[in-house]
Amino acid sequence: MVHIRKVVGQVRYRLCDRCEQGVITDVTLEERFRSAGLGTRALSHLRSRHPSVKWRSTLNLRATRDLLRRMSIPATAAAACPHTMEPDV
Repeated sequence: MVHIRKVVGQVRYRLCDRCEQGVITDVTLEERFRSAGLGTRALSHLRSRHPSVKWRSTLNLRATRDLLRRMSIPATAAAACPHTMEPDV
């Protein structure tokens, strides 16, 4: 996430093209932007870039948990889908 040519936040995630699942593993945002809606905009942008992906998250901190709940992104304990456990061919 960028504000006036400065990075103020970041969303980390993993995608699996085989099962069309995505896992959000980290959302960071500078404190002064936490109530400005940038987190919501970032996750909305992520969804628009990958419209067929079913999203879930491994995050459980209060601030990110509330954001993900508002965005209807369920929590999960596993960070990887079954395909990432398969050996490379």
